[in-house]
Amino acid sequence: MVTSEVTQTVERTEVIASEPTESLAAALDIEIPHTAGDPVPPLWHWTYLLERSPEHELGEDGHPVTGIPAPPGPGRRRMFGGGRVTTLGRLVIGEPATKVTSIKSSVDKVGRTGALTLTTVLQEVFQRGELVIREEQDIVYRAPGSGALPSPSAPPPAPLGPTLGLAVDERLLFRFSALTYNGHRIHYDLDWCRQEGYDGLVIHGPLLALMMGEHLRRQGIDLRGKTFGYRFVSPLTKPQTITVVPGADGLEHGAEARGADGTIAAVSTLTEA
Repeated sequence: MVTSEVTQTVERTEVIASEPTESLAAALDIEIPHTAGDPVPPLWHWTYLLERSPEHELGEDGHPVTGIPAPPGPGRRRMFGGGRVTTLGRLVIGEPATKVTSIKSSVDKVGRTGALTLTTVLQEVFQRGELVIREEQDIVYRAPGSGALPSPSAPPPAPLGPTLGLAVDERLLFRFSALTYNGHRIHYDLDWCRQEGYDGLVIHGPLLALMMGEHLRRQGIDLRGKTFGYRFVSPLTKPQTITVVPGADGLEHGAEARGADGTIAAVSTLTEA
């Protein structure tokens, strides 16, 4: 890993091995080709080119306190608000790739839960000298003492079209945290969850986004040349079965991830790059 203090970028290069794809497929209980020359499925790049901060650089909540991104102040609670992934090519197993990470913007705001800082992180993945994935991630830092995000009360309409379900329990949360090297304690430490205002272990936002992308992929919708945008609406806690349904404009334009009670937890869009 190479860090530039002047331009505030982090660059990481590694060979795209088969094991992360194999491991994620096992966690999702599906079969995916994972030998040299095979493409990595869309959004599965989240298991590659990961930041691996040493233990002494982690904060009390399990997130790094230095690097990109770093919290804007002590005691800030970190949340993943959403992002946009533009798939320009296919990441290929068996060849080296490089990810360049930088801060695109950082803005202080006041939201429904109090003061917050919205930081947008830019990640660009290159392979064979070409840009294959361009991604922006929106990270929200809430001020100490701010409340958890409210849950919507009105049930959504019944889905029209194909659906995709995934049973999420503590075991899957543990495996997904390990696969993405995510140390955030809200996914495995129940006491910490209660301290942050949650009533149970929190289901990963990226897992919801991944499953929305999976629904598109399994229905034959190609993400190449498209931008997959996703936004987390309401946190889901405790073991439950999530269901991915087509969005209001049809699955070819996006999807929704819903909790067992019908709560809309995440929404996605699919647009031309």
